[in-house]
Amino acid sequence: MSRRLPVIVLLVLLPLWLAASYAARYGFMEDGQWVGICVDEASRWQCLVRSNLGLMIHFKVLGWAAVATAVLAFVVPGRAGWSLAVLALVFGLPALALYNTTLAVFAVVIAGLRLVRSSRSE
Repeated sequence: MSRRLPVIVLLVLLPLWLAASYAARYGFMEDGQWVGICVDEASRWQCLVRSNLGLMIHFKVLGWAAVATAVLAFVVPGRAGWSLAVLALVFGLPALALYNTTLAVFAVVIAGLRLVRSSRSE
């Protein structure tokens, strides 16, 4: 397996993940159709998911998870730190799309810096 393959896969999947996050924001959270449906039938599973996602946004769960994972990735050496940085981006990109930009911006920058940092053994 090439050393560049994980980076290439990451560069393909992260924009798709960001697009899916924006689709959830505009197609599910801000769409007026879902507001009307969830007012009438709040017990539908889609409305419960929407409600829980709203609570996650309110309490900044994704933003805090991204920051904590990015800081941890920055101090953990080697492959484990790189993997934690990828996980921080997985949490951070939806946090950027879903109204947690203050925390997510720091997490994405820290995770990005960790991804481009060369290891000391090389």
